[in-house]
Amino acid sequence: MRRIDVIGAGGTGLAAWEFGEPPKTQEAEGPGVLLLHGLMGRATHWAGTAAWLAERHRTVALDQRGHGDSDKPAGPYTREAYVEDAEAALVQLGLAPAVLVGHSMGALTAWQLAARRPDLVRGLIICDMRASALGAASQREWTDWFRTWPVPFATLDDVRRWFGEDDPWVERPDPARGAFYAEVMARSEDGWRPVFDPAQMLTSRATWVTDAHWEELAQVQCPALVVRGLDGELGRAEAQEMVRVLPHGAYAEVPDAGHLVHYGHPTAWRTAIEPFLHGALIG
Repeated sequence: MRRIDVIGAGGTGLAAWEFGEPPKTQEAEGPGVLLLHGLMGRATHWAGTAAWLAERHRTVALDQRGHGDSDKPAGPYTREAYVEDAEAALVQLGLAPAVLVGHSMGALTAWQLAARRPDLVRGLIICDMRASALGAASQREWTDWFRTWPVPFATLDDVRRWFGEDDPWVERPDPARGAFYAEVMARSEDGWRPVFDPAQMLTSRATWVTDAHWEELAQVQCPALVVRGLDGELGRAEAQEMVRVLPHGAYAEVPDAGHLVHYGHPTAWRTAIEPFLHGALIG
């Protein structure tokens, strides 16, 4: 994995991470792939997916603004800024036309970019992201949830235990969730704290939770796959409606998976998306 620096909207420095060896010839490879994590995520969360994608595709994961090793400016954290960052990454990395694979917020960024710049996007995979508005109450719940975090955490084991077992926001233990959050912690003088600013995460989230995104979904002209975990945040009825609204939509689901479909169930996730990549897009 090697780092490539990208300049995003407003001069924001973004860390992009390329997995595997660069392709020997463009003709020998499938389309390039840009992986976009969700809110509070980071590029390394895609390592399992990228390991097999890189065998056939030039595969790059982006640390989005405010996340991972990318810059964390005071702002903006608007939808426009996130979409422009992804657009800049595709152009500067020479990936386009690429397949965009997004989880949660990253999926919304992906389909908004696909609608805006169809020339840059060859295919789209949407992982557990809703097109309907979540509402102001959802934002208040998240604000309250951040206040329950017992930061600083004394050890990474404490991080894994709290998010995997003790977090009052989830109904049942999930070790994958604990590992997921351990990856976004960094050691400080008094313990382990998130690499992101929770206030900036709430600002980012506020730009999409009160709006619906069906219109942009309908503008996506490339092949698109909607993937949900059976226990995730995207319900089956809404997912199937998203497939109907997409001009070239398809559907897949992963049994026993929650919101972190790609991270917690990597084998089933691969089974769900590989036919789309190697069938609809490569042929």
